[in-house]
Amino acid sequence: MAESAGKILVLDDEPELRSLLGAYLGSRGYTVRLAEDAAHLDRLLARESFDVLILDVMMPGEDGLSICKRLRMGGETIPILMLTARGETVDRIVGLEMGADDYIAKPFEPRELLARIEAAMRRQSLLGAHHKQHVDTVVEFAGYRLSSGQRTLHKGSSAIPLSSTEFDLLSVLVANQGRALSRERLIELTHGRDSDVTERSIDVQILRLRRLLEADASKPTLIITVRGKGYMLSAGEGGP
Repeated sequence: MAESAGKILVLDDEPELRSLLGAYLGSRGYTVRLAEDAAHLDRLLARESFDVLILDVMMPGEDGLSICKRLRMGGETIPILMLTARGETVDRIVGLEMGADDYIAKPFEPRELLARIEAAMRRQSLLGAHHKQHVDTVVEFAGYRLSSGQRTLHKGSSAIPLSSTEFDLLSVLVANQGRALSRERLIELTHGRDSDVTERSIDVQILRLRRLLEADASKPTLIITVRGKGYMLSAGEGGP
C-alpha cells in the first residue's frame, strides 16, 4: 500500500465541494477526512492528527473564523488554510487576525489549492528538520520563554497559543532582537523568497503578536516599528 502524502482535514458545509475536494486530494495521494460542521471537526481532531486544515469561512452555526480563533486559543497549531467565497481584502485580514496561515478565494483552481497545501507542508517539514537540530533551544525575552524544539511560548507557567505562522515570525524577531527587519525580509525568512505572502499579511501577524504579548497593543514597547526600516523586537524588557 502506497504511503500517504499527508493527512488533510476539510471542513465545508457544501456536500458537493467536500466530495470534490476529497476526491481530488485523494487522487493526489493524500488521506482526506471530511467534516460538515464544527462538532464533526472537533471529533476528528480529538482522535486523529492532521498536517493541514482546510476551513470554510462562511458556514451556518459556528463559522470558520470563530472556529479558527477557538482552535488557536486552545493551543492548536495545525496550519489552517481558509476558504472564502467573498475573497475581499477585509475578510482575508480578519482570517489572518484569527490565526489562519493562508487563504484562498472561491472559486479556485484545484491546482492552486494543492500548491498552497504543499507549500504549508513544506514549510512545516523544513522547520521540523531545523528544530530537530536545536531541540533544546530555549530563548527567554521580556519574561517570555520561547522553545524552538517544542514550538511553544510561555510566560511563567502559562502557555500562549500561537499559530505556526505566528511562531515562525516571532522566532525570527527573537533571533534578530535589537535589529530592524523589513517586511520583505520577514516574508523571506518565514515563507521563502518565492512566496506570494503580502506585506499587509506581515502587518496583520505583527498586530496579532502585539495583542498577545504587549500590555497595550496600540502603544507597543516590545515589538516596535522602526520608521523606514520595518519591525524589531526591542532589546529592552517590554511586554506586559
